[in-house]
Amino acid sequence: MVEGVTLDWETVDRIVLTGLKDQKSYLQKELDEWQEGKWLHPDDVAQNHILIDAMDKIIKYYGG
Repeated sequence: MVEGVTLDWETVDRIVLTGLKDQKSYLQKELDEWQEGKWLHPDDVAQNHILIDAMDKIIKYYGG
C-alpha cells in the first residue's frame, strides 16, 4: 500500500513558483520599507538585492 500524496510535475512546479514569488515579494517589501527609512541591516540590504536577482532567474526558468 502506497501512503502519501502523489503530485504531477506541473503541480510541483506551480508550488515552487508560488513559494519563490512569495519570498521575492517579502524581500522586495523589506527593501521598499528600507528606502522609506525603516532600518535594515546593511548585510540584509545587499543580500536582498542578490537574492531577488537570483529569484528572478529561477522564476523565469519555472515559467513565471
